[in-house]
Amino acid sequence: MNGLVAVVTGGGSGIGAACVRRFAEAGAKVGAVDLTPGPGIVTADVRDGASLEAAMAEIAAVHGGIDILVNSAGISSVGPVEGNGDDEWARVLDVNVTGVARASRAALPYLRRSRHAVIVNLSSIAATAGLVQRALYSASKGAVHALTLAMAADLVGEGIRVCCVAPGTVDTPWVGRLLARTDDPEGEKARLAARQPTGRLVTADEVADAILYLAGPAAGATTGMSLAVDGGMSGLRLPR
Repeated sequence: MNGLVAVVTGGGSGIGAACVRRFAEAGAKVGAVDLTPGPGIVTADVRDGASLEAAMAEIAAVHGGIDILVNSAGISSVGPVEGNGDDEWARVLDVNVTGVARASRAALPYLRRSRHAVIVNLSSIAATAGLVQRALYSASKGAVHALTLAMAADLVGEGIRVCCVAPGTVDTPWVGRLLARTDDPEGEKARLAARQPTGRLVTADEVADAILYLAGPAAGATTGMSLAVDGGMSGLRLPR
């Protein structure tokens, strides 16, 4: 990754922060974009195209371009299909789906000048596995999966690779906040861990390492695919 410039949306916490750290350790110059200000953060909102354009311009000016975009920013939603109103559907889809499109659109002028251009989107096992109480969230991540394939088809001729990573349940502050709203946080965490065949939650670093691989030269022949980092949840059916 020496000499490459990576931009990570949602880079202030969780999987995004793990990506920032892993990319920096691999020698990349990293621009962390997040809604919440903090050390080393370029503040922008994925719901606001102008703020993303300004953030990409700032990072490109500082580091001399952009080679890699990691679309990690996202929010959660809990409930069945009737469990959220129109406003919540619009909010989650705006962040999780249109936010990916906005960030990609803002980064593309710089990616098109790169000889190592890659976009990695953060999908989820929820995109392809029916999970209870996750209707809206699953719909948003299913859209990210489909968007990844469409973007890959559109951009492959320009030498820009597009992939996504589909984690299982990741042990992040985001999941911690969801658990804190339940009546039995420890019991619910144990149940989330048990639904993965490995019997544990995925770590943010494990997801970041998968993203690092897809963004790196070792994956130069890989585009338009989703890499599951889910403890075997998507493919294994173990006897009970």
